[in-house]
Amino acid sequence: MFANLNQWFTKLTDHPDGGRLLLRLTFAILMLFHGVAKVQHGVGWIADMLNAAHIPSFIAYGTYIGEIVAPILIILGIFTRPAAFIMGITVLVAVLMLETGNLFQLSPVGAWMVENQALYVLGCLSIMLLGSGKYSVIANKAYR
Repeated sequence: MFANLNQWFTKLTDHPDGGRLLLRLTFAILMLFHGVAKVQHGVGWIADMLNAAHIPSFIAYGTYIGEIVAPILIILGIFTRPAAFIMGITVLVAVLMLETGNLFQLSPVGAWMVENQALYVLGCLSIMLLGSGKYSVIANKAYR
């Protein structure tokens, strides 16, 4: 009985390309919210932080690439692996700029203070390793 149930469940859920699509859509859409906020409110505060660290302020505009362009490419399945790499690096830079004091801290409920950022980085790494799968705008494997 359990063997038949296991076979049925495995057949029902054995869709790796659907899993890749869900993973891509989840992380890319959630990152787009961050990008939309940057479009609405600007990146001036990021430029100010960079200036304070003696880093050219124009680098702040790279946020638009990591939080808008890369997620759109990931959603479409175009240049998925490099786009996931760029999105992950964007999150790592944000952690280094904003969260270094929280790297070894726990929240009042016992969660790691940077667990959301770690989830994004690991999700991007997973997307980078898996690629887009067959559900993408460009069917050629070289571009996925």
